[in-house]
Amino acid sequence: MSAIVHDFGATVRRLREAHAWSQERLAEHAGLNRTYVGEIERGTVIASIVTVEKLALAFGVGVAELLAGSALLVSGELARAAGGLRP
Repeated sequence: MSAIVHDFGATVRRLREAHAWSQERLAEHAGLNRTYVGEIERGTVIASIVTVEKLALAFGVGVAELLAGSALLVSGELARAAGGLRP
C-alpha cells in the first residue's frame, strides 16, 4: 500500500491509544468491525470516505483533522516528485 495509507493507519492508532481504547472499543464507537480497524491501522486496506467520517465522529474530530497527518505526507511526496521543490 502507499505511504498515505500507512500514515492514515498510524494516525488512527495514535488517536485510539490517546483515548485508551482497544480496537474493539473504537470499532463499537465507529460502527465498524474490529478486524477492519486493525487492517486500517496496519495500512493493509484503504478506508472509504464514509469510514473516515465514522472514525472522525468516533474520535470527536473533523475529517480534515483526521486526514491531516496523511495530507502532510502526500505534500512531502509531491515535493520530492517535483525535484525537491516545496509546494
